[in-house]
Amino acid sequence: MADAGVTLKGRIVMQQCLSARLQVKPPTDEEEGEYVEVNRGAVIYICFLKGADISVVEKMAKTTLTVRLSETGNGKFISILDLPGDVLVVPQATLGGKAKGKMMQYHSNIAKDEGLELYNAYIEQCRKMLNEHSKWKEAGCTLKHGTYGNRQVLRIDTNGPFSHYFEF
Repeated sequence: MADAGVTLKGRIVMQQCLSARLQVKPPTDEEEGEYVEVNRGAVIYICFLKGADISVVEKMAKTTLTVRLSETGNGKFISILDLPGDVLVVPQATLGGKAKGKMMQYHSNIAKDEGLELYNAYIEQCRKMLNEHSKWKEAGCTLKHGTYGNRQVLRIDTNGPFSHYFEF
């Protein structure tokens, strides 16, 4: 988490899900849209801010995969690794917005090319951590992700609005 007086480098909202479906390529006149789907697990919305660099990626991945937010049948909270559950990562530039009057401004967001590089690094760091965890790997869980820089359509089923916000 970001400390007082430290420049924020990123924001994440993490939500428990029963299932989720994300459009990663919109339909055209010639082709149907493309989607990725996950089952029980977590949806991670991620935004990188100006000043972010590769040094924040590992911390973001470690936090999101090890924080105990997934509820078990007996009410105990465990990490997505220990559940184990699927992971869907959604790029969410709007998390960098700030209200100014009646409008939203996104002056704090990182440049698109830098954001894409960090987003891809975050996906790879998560993939590495997940694949190193035997319980997650043995359960056949999946990591899916959205397309950086595109508008995407999301459908999510949850067992309650169970969302958490992190700043880095």
